[in-house]
Amino acid sequence: MNPSSPSAPAPAQSSGVRAMFADPEPRFSVCVYCASQPGEDEAFRTTAREVGNWIARNGGQLVYGGGHTGLMGIVADGALQAGGRVVGVIPKALVEREWAHEGCTELHIVETMHQRKHMMAERCTAFLALAGGIGTFEELFEAWTWKQLGYHNKPVAILNTGGYYDDLLKFLGGAIRHGFMRDYQMDMIHVGTEVEPTLRYLAGGAAA
Repeated sequence: MNPSSPSAPAPAQSSGVRAMFADPEPRFSVCVYCASQPGEDEAFRTTAREVGNWIARNGGQLVYGGGHTGLMGIVADGALQAGGRVVGVIPKALVEREWAHEGCTELHIVETMHQRKHMMAERCTAFLALAGGIGTFEELFEAWTWKQLGYHNKPVAILNTGGYYDDLLKFLGGAIRHGFMRDYQMDMIHVGTEVEPTLRYLAGGAAA
C-alpha cells in the first residue's frame, strides 16, 4: 500500500506540549525505529541518546513510536533534553498500558499499528533503524520495501552499533547469492557505524 495514499485511516487524536527551543519548522525529520527494551550493552543506549541529541541540535525533528521505555524513551529524551521537537505516534492499546512518553512535543494516539506506521512515514523525511527486535526489523523492511516500490524516495539507513546488524547483513548477502535479492536493493539502504556521519547523510538526503 502506498503510504501516501492509505485507505481512509481513522483520524488520529493528538496532544502535546511544546518543547523548549523547538523549531516549529524543522530542517529535516528523522523517523527512528528502535527497541522498547534498553538492551544489554551500554553502547546501544549511548547511541540512542546521541541520535536524539544530534537531531535536535542540528534543527531536525524526531519522529518515533511514542514510547517511554527502552531505546525509544532514550532517543526521545536525548532530543527533548537538547530542546528539540519530538513527534510520538502510539496506538491506543499501548497508551492504556502506560507506555506513552508524556513529554513529547506532539503525542498522536491512533487506533492501529498500520495507522501508526503510516503517520510516522508521513511526518518524516528520512528513516533510521537503531538496534531492536522483530518490530524494528519489520518497520525497517517496510520502509525499505516502500522505497523499492517507488512509494517514497526518502533515505533509509541502519546505524550498526557494535556490529549489531552484521549477521542480518550477512543473511541478506546470502539472499543475493541465492538469487532472491539484487545488489541494487542493497544500494537503496545506507549502513553506518557512527552517529554523526549517518545522520548527516540522512539530513542531506532529506534536503535534496
